Order: sequence, then structure tokens, then C-alpha cells
Amino acid sequence: MELTWYVLLGLFFGTYLVLGGYDYGVGLSLARNGDPGRRRAALNAVGPFFLGNEVWLVAAVGILFGAFPVLEGELLSGFYPAVLVALAGVILVTAGVQLRSRPSHERVRARWDRVVVVGSALAALGWGALLAGLLQGVPRDADGHIVGLTHLVTPFAAAAGLAMVALVAAHGATFLTLRLPAADADRAGRLARRLLPVALAAVGVATVVGLLSERVRATAQQPLAGVLLPALLVTALLVARAALARGRPGVAFTATAATLALPVALVGATLWPYVLVSTTDPSASLTVADAAASTPTLRLLGWLALPLMPALLGFQLMCWWVFRGRTDGRAPVYW
Repeated sequence: MELTWYVLLGLFFGTYLVLGGYDYGVGLSLARNGDPGRRRAALNAVGPFFLGNEVWLVAAVGILFGAFPVLEGELLSGFYPAVLVALAGVILVTAGVQLRSRPSHERVRARWDRVVVVGSALAALGWGALLAGLLQGVPRDADGHIVGLTHLVTPFAAAAGLAMVALVAAHGATFLTLRLPAADADRAGRLARRLLPVALAAVGVATVVGLLSERVRATAQQPLAGVLLPALLVTALLVARAALARGRPGVAFTATAATLALPVALVGATLWPYVLVSTTDPSASLTVADAAASTPTLRLLGWLALPLMPALLGFQLMCWWVFRGRTDGRAPVYW
């Protein structure tokens, strides 16, 4: 039962990173676009999806609170700087996108666009640092509490956060090649082809820093997964670049989506059977079973989630089906 909910937690959070990732990637692309019409077109491309994409984060947090209350407490207390940065970014993006069109003056709209850019960067940086902090272990003492915040102030956490920003930027640019009108899609494709090598370099640096980190090596409970999944991530980036060069944006988007789901799988598989590995007291490490709620609680949550999951999946599929294809100048948004 604990394993099922643990997999669901990873699945929901990974899905959020994939779907919310292209929201934030499109937001980052506004920094390189000085033309107001093109900025508006980019936001129109993501407009029908971005609020629905954030539902997956709400669902993941619900699973965390209900099924893993001990882990929830440790994350909020021991990782609160990263969580606050990520959530501040999410709020800034949501507010910026919905408020940018209220004023009529273009200069004010440009300021809101900068808010979207900053929020997108903060969201990606915060989630990347959170995953890195889990992967390199935490100073958890015998009382069951994480001591200090030094586990977030490391070269690996910084490299992983920047790598997440690069992955999100490449994912968002690849998404625009699918959604923008054909006349603008080529420009987005060129941007994506430039960003993919940057993402590849950032992932390579984070991987090397992680391999050289004694903390990361000591924390890894499944070293094979810690090597195999980064290799798959690099392969996905290479596939995405090759697909864009051959004019296959759909394949490229699937590959960049995989690059945002794989870090979640990397953390879960490498740490298994633990969710928190203590770097100061091995006996204080927290297993999945210890972090989970009681079996009756998990069973009750299962009955509650059973009708909600098909509804969530159905809504997401309906949204993608209704707004499939290129925007071609249409703007099915309410702001």
C-alpha cells in the first residue's frame, strides 16, 4: 500500500513538472522576445492549459499531506527555502499572466511580463534545488528532525537548480514549436535548438558535480539507478535535438517531457527504500513505510481518490483535445 502511494506521489509530481514545465519555459522565453505581439502569442499558446496544469501540483501536495504526513512535515521544515522559492515562482507566474493584459499601456504590460519571467525562473530553481536536496541526503538527527539548511547550500543543489531552469526553458521552447502559428514556429524551433545544448551542458555539469560529491554517493541506496536515469535524461535531450533538426516537433516535445519526469524518478529510485537519508545519523533515515500514514488511512484515501483520478485525467485529456493544434492567431483565454 505504501509503495502504491509513493509511486502515485512521484507520478503526480512528475506530471506537474512536465505540464507546468512548459508553462514556465514559455514564461522564460518572454525574456528573449522584445516584440509585444510575439509575447502575447506565446502566452496565448500556453493560455488554455496553465491553470489546469497546476492542478497536478495541488493533487501531489494532497497526496503528500494525506499519505505521507511525516515526510510532509520534514519537507516543510527542512526544505522551506526551496519550497518558498518554488511556490513564490508559481504565484508570480499565475498573477503575471492573468494581470498583464489589464493595463492598456504597453510599458506596464512589459513589466508584468518580467514578473512572469522571474516567477518562471524561481519555480524551476526551487523545484530543482528541492530534488537535489533529497538526493544528497539531509542532516536528520535521532529526534527525527532535519537540523539546519546546509543541505541546500551546496554546489550540487545549485547545479541541479540551474539544470532544471535550462530543462524547463528548452521544454517550453519545444512546446511553442507545436503551438505557435507556422510562421512563428520556425523561430521557436531555432530557439529550442539553441537551448537544448545549454540544457545538455547544465545536466552534464550537475551529473559530474553529483558524482564527485561524497554526500551524493553516500546517500545513493541504488547506485545503478543513479547512473542509468541520468544517462536516459541525456539520451532524451539528444533525441529532442535530432527530432527538431528533422522537423518532428512532436517527438522532440515527448523527449523534453521525459527530461522533466526523469529527475523525479531519479530521486525516488536512487533513494529507495528511503525517502530521507540522514547524513549525520544513519539510524535516523526515514523509510517510505515509516513516512506513510497508517494502512487504514491509506485505504480510506484510496476510496476517496478512486473517483477523482479518472476525473483529473479526463479533464486533462479533454483540454488537450479541445485546444490541440496551432493557435493560428486565436486566443481561447479569458485575460
